[in-house]
Amino acid sequence: MSEPTPSTLLDLVLAGPSTDEVGAAILDTALEELLTYGLRRTTVDIVAKRAGVSRATLYRRFDGKDVLVQAVLVRESGRFFRGIAEAVAGVSTVEERLVEGFVVGVRYARADRLLNRLLASDPEALLPYLTTNGALVVAAARDFLVRQGGARMAVGERTPDGVAELFVRLAISFTLMPESAIPLDDDDEVRAFARAYLAPLMRA
Repeated sequence: MSEPTPSTLLDLVLAGPSTDEVGAAILDTALEELLTYGLRRTTVDIVAKRAGVSRATLYRRFDGKDVLVQAVLVRESGRFFRGIAEAVAGVSTVEERLVEGFVVGVRYARADRLLNRLLASDPEALLPYLTTNGALVVAAARDFLVRQGGARMAVGERTPDGVAELFVRLAISFTLMPESAIPLDDDDEVRAFARAYLAPLMRA
């Protein structure tokens, strides 16, 4: 199977895992297990038992633990992106939409239960997906921002992809290492940073 392109991946993330009511219940249970026990201690057998299904039923929908965990992460990422889109839907200008999107994204990431649980319990398993092996994650998030701003993000030699990628990389950095000389303790401070440092990227 060929590796998905960023746009295809983003479409898959926004659509969420294709599953039925039983599959959704399995994902709900897997999420709670990951939140409670972390990645290493969550097993397919325990998820199946607590979801009230057989191991065979689970495997018909998710071919093993890796696929199950991936499906949970895809569903939660879709909620993350949709939450940002809804939060900025009423913002009129592209510049302010991306500023507010950055604010909401940083807030959501800092408060996300699953991200914080896995960072605390399984950082060695999670961090590569956000850093050294995070190209598709960055690309999908970048594509999401470009869809929010379109060609209007292009200024001079600065392309929409380039501007969006800077936003994404900074958001990941501040999420993983929040200690900074820049005050970013609340929404107002994150917004002030975005307006002072990021919004100018969209001006001539």
